[in-house]
Amino acid sequence: MRIHYIQHVPFEETGYVQEWMTESNIEVSATKIWESATFPSLEDFDGLVVMGGPMGVYEEDLYEWLAAEKTFIKYAIGAGKKVMGICLGSQLIASVLGAEVYRNSNKEIGWFDVLVKPGLDIWLGKDVETSFTTFHWHGDTFDLPAECVNHITSEACQNQFFTYGENVAAIQFHPEAMLETVNSMIQNCPDDLNPDKFVQTAAEIHQKSTGINFSTGHQFLSKVLNRLFLQK
Repeated sequence: MRIHYIQHVPFEETGYVQEWMTESNIEVSATKIWESATFPSLEDFDGLVVMGGPMGVYEEDLYEWLAAEKTFIKYAIGAGKKVMGICLGSQLIASVLGAEVYRNSNKEIGWFDVLVKPGLDIWLGKDVETSFTTFHWHGDTFDLPAECVNHITSEACQNQFFTYGENVAAIQFHPEAMLETVNSMIQNCPDDLNPDKFVQTAAEIHQKSTGINFSTGHQFLSKVLNRLFLQK
């Protein structure tokens, strides 16, 4: 299995995804947008992972590479590649599948519970907890694209994890987060941390950044990665 990943900013790294790829002996290549916004030929990879970032899907006037990335993701999906997006990555997938992406009524930043809808076990091929606590950092959301199924929701955001057929999965929250990820996001995006109903302070985020919370997200993500890329 050859996986190509797209990373949009240095401080939102692949986290647990990298750990899983190493353990699974995945052949890895990358596009790091801030270094070079160039994308590989479709023949050069089997799976695609699109990471997060602070930019908006609708900000093509601010980011000259954004339209090209959308086209690349659309072609990858059309070619039957295995595609997974996290946060901004999920929003980009929603956009190229024809859905509207826009500001959510609430930002959702910190450790919050998500609720799993019945039926995810059918797509996943294994059981998953009906609810769990995971890390969030987003202000945007999206409508559910046609022919997609949303499997996870939260109080602040309706569409948290959707699938499109057998080959595409989009995760709004951050199950890949590790302690370094959380610290980097707090350091690089402090202006996002204006306390609100679904925005925790840096101190609250640090307090809830426990081993069990990280482990729960990693276990969920491992199931998704195995199902999507390794069919197990």
